[in-house]
Amino acid sequence: MRFTLFALILSLVSTKPVLGHEFWISPLNFQIGAGESIIADLRVGQKFGGSAFAFIPPKFARFDLVNGDRALPVEGRIGDRPALNMIAPGDGLWVIAHETTDSVLTYSDWSLFTGFVTHKDLPEVLETHAQRGLPQTGFRESYRRFAKALVAVGTGAGGDREVGFLTEIIAEKNPYVDDISSGIPVRVLYEGVLRVDAQVEVFEKSADGGVTIFTYRTDVGGRVTIPVKPGHQYLVDAVKMLRQNPNDPATEPVWRSLWASLTFAVPG
Repeated sequence: MRFTLFALILSLVSTKPVLGHEFWISPLNFQIGAGESIIADLRVGQKFGGSAFAFIPPKFARFDLVNGDRALPVEGRIGDRPALNMIAPGDGLWVIAHETTDSVLTYSDWSLFTGFVTHKDLPEVLETHAQRGLPQTGFRESYRRFAKALVAVGTGAGGDREVGFLTEIIAEKNPYVDDISSGIPVRVLYEGVLRVDAQVEVFEKSADGGVTIFTYRTDVGGRVTIPVKPGHQYLVDAVKMLRQNPNDPATEPVWRSLWASLTFAVPG
């Protein structure tokens, strides 16, 4: 029995990193009744579609349900999938907040790195990489993900808020109760400071599963307003890349990427 459990944990924890893919929280239902369960998958993939990952605490730095000043740890058993399945603690807008631990990848193909930073509109990274005299293969990057999702319980009253992540995206309107006919404004933070002129990627999924992708840039206030449509789900994503100064660049990461995401739905 002990060996079987160990084998299960090892197989789930040792999943290979997926290069340049988004990480997000995917609720089964974005609106539920009071006393019902909040159920959600942790997903990694592209174009708002991907694999679901299990409840594996060694891979989590934080996994909470947040409502106002309340932050309740998500409970589960190792290997649970969906990773979140808890009775809603109360009425209102609940923020599912999940932070991964650091993972490290090694680049064996320069085009993968250039494609990633180009897609995320981080041209200064390539310039700095060359100026530092770093190699085009064999270098390492660490990464950490910061994901949030908005779920309405009962009345769904309340609003999104900062949850204290190193980087995060905050919705400034409640998609379930506010007037969002002119869009949903969001702000992007890094270390609690608004990110100006940062690329924000938006994935819009229709009821039939079709996905449309848009990119925007934050304004001088670190904000962008996202046009939304009834009956659609949204994944909002922003990436921050940090230079690392390791003692040994041959064996330690020379870059660190921080991924912020926010998911929500617009009632049909």
